Amino acid sequence: MNTAMGSTAPRPPALRGAGLAKRYGTTTALDGFDLVVESATVHGLLGPNGAGKTTAVRCFTTLTDLDEGTAAIDGIDVRRDPAAVRERIGLVGQFHAVDEALTARQNLVLFGRLSGLSKTHAHERSAELLDAFDLTDAADRAVSGFSGGMRRRLDIAASLVLTPAVLFLDEPTTGLDPRGRATVWQAVRDIAAAGTTVLLTTQYLDEADQLADRISVMDHGRVIAEGTPDELKARLGGDRVQVVVADAGRADAAAASMARAAGAEASVDLDTRTVTVEVANGAATLAPIVRALDADGIAFDDLVLRRPTLDEVFLHLTGPATSAEPRLEPR
Repeated sequence: MNTAMGSTAPRPPALRGAGLAKRYGTTTALDGFDLVVESATVHGLLGPNGAGKTTAVRCFTTLTDLDEGTAAIDGIDVRRDPAAVRERIGLVGQFHAVDEALTARQNLVLFGRLSGLSKTHAHERSAELLDAFDLTDAADRAVSGFSGGMRRRLDIAASLVLTPAVLFLDEPTTGLDPRGRATVWQAVRDIAAAGTTVLLTTQYLDEADQLADRISVMDHGRVIAEGTPDELKARLGGDRVQVVVADAGRADAAAASMARAAGAEASVDLDTRTVTVEVANGAATLAPIVRALDADGIAFDDLVLRRPTLDEVFLHLTGPATSAEPRLEPR
């Protein structure tokens, strides 16, 4: 039977890993790790220290050999054709890769030449990247005088000299101040909008919440949960209404009022004078709760409606690290 003319096979995921295993002596870094990342998305990879995040990145980027399993970039097997994989990826590790003795422009030209660009093309590409990452004014200054945020932007720019299909960002904002983090966040958004797939490993939960289309949570070398940020938050239930009562002695009475208004059990934290009730429709429940508190003569200092946070999801899924479970990430 003939297929329709002009039909094409579906594009493979930008990144796929199945049953990945990696051991260092008696330490198991990856233990049946599975991951699928679709093209032109930002995928967050979260986990405690030692969960295997960096090891997974090193395996996908051909820096570490797998013991078991298959990994592919754009359908190209990492072990069978590592050279072709390297042509399609960029990597920004946890430590700066640029030369501090050189200027920003010299660094980018150097990366371009090492990547096979002609001298003219390397200079043209460096100018484009300096402009894209708002580094033009600092282009001819030595990197040793750059702030942390500027160095991180230059690191990311260097990884994009050849516009990779997949960019790996391993803890890209560690040690940056809020302004530096915000600048890097915007750079990541721009990269993804231009069509590059981004795999982001991070321990900043708000970073994943801000940037990731989907998130995989891993622990002990395997993925234990996956979904959009909202899907992961939904695992902990619905909205929460929190009231800080003016008088801690009225906290129990406030809990009774809120439970009656919301039709759900309320909890009390006397240390913070906070009463919390989980509700299915927070916006619709606020007014009845306020009326109930007012009718019972209970004054309060603050009232907020919030959803579960990724921090809460993370702790719920992974739990606290213990001395019996050392979280050491082999490199």
